[in-house]
Amino acid sequence: MKKVTIATRGSQLALWQAEHISALLRERYAGLEVELLKIKTTGDKILDVPLAKVGGKGLFVKEIEEALLDGRADLAVHSMKDVPTELPPELVVGVNPVREAPTDSLLSVQYNGLDALPKGAKVGTSSLRRQAQLMTLRPDLVIESLRGNLDTRVRKLLEGQFDAIVVATAGLNRLGLTAPKVEILGPPRFLPAVAQGALGIEYRRDRPEMAELLAFLNHPETAAQVAAERGFLTGLDGGCQVPIAAWSQLDGDSLTLTGFVAGVNGENPIRISASGATAKAWELGADLARQVLRAGGKAILDEVYARNS
Repeated sequence: MKKVTIATRGSQLALWQAEHISALLRERYAGLEVELLKIKTTGDKILDVPLAKVGGKGLFVKEIEEALLDGRADLAVHSMKDVPTELPPELVVGVNPVREAPTDSLLSVQYNGLDALPKGAKVGTSSLRRQAQLMTLRPDLVIESLRGNLDTRVRKLLEGQFDAIVVATAGLNRLGLTAPKVEILGPPRFLPAVAQGALGIEYRRDRPEMAELLAFLNHPETAAQVAAERGFLTGLDGGCQVPIAAWSQLDGDSLTLTGFVAGVNGENPIRISASGATAKAWELGADLARQVLRAGGKAILDEVYARNS
């Protein structure tokens, strides 16, 4: 193979991720030419509405998948947390490179962390999962929608539009962004999105040469974590814009998964953990989802969907 075309969103972070995979491919295969195809997705076009209100799944991948299906691109690099659990039958996310930090970060100009924020502080986030957990821990905060690329969100904080914002640690690390005050919000106190910090490489099922070309990039431990967490999300029939969180830990052949569901204002939080064989990661996630639904998760999610419909 002489040339490979990677479909990607045009944001700074998406381009960093695509360039990262491009560099690894060129390093591995001397003489391989790699081209990036920038695509604007629905999620990139609608910036004045909270994502949960836009509705639908795959807001950041649908147009990219169309490029794979019609042959304009050979592969796509995604943030796995944006990828719906149901893919077009012709496509597969067959590779998960090594995972970046799965945590969130609270950024502020003057406050040292979540507990240091004054009552009524204005906190920006575009995520119902972050909002629900923030409200569980600090119901006195004012949570406001914050959309836009990561660099745009950090700029709005530095301009004084928010007292703090909450964003993915992985994106900050990849782009080298920061703020005067940073607190890592991580497990067990604050759980990440499903597959947060993990990348996924998608391509057509009928292209075995692509699977072979990319196989060296796959990280089995990351793939197992992603499978468990996405099994959980699938069992809940959830998209990336609902207050669902998951965190998996590997210990050899065993995997422990913690799932979280709450109302959008942090009410009725449900948190359950389960352990099982790494080889059956997806099944472990699906089983944990059933436990969460039985424990009251179904009523919570039904209400969230009704509110956003």
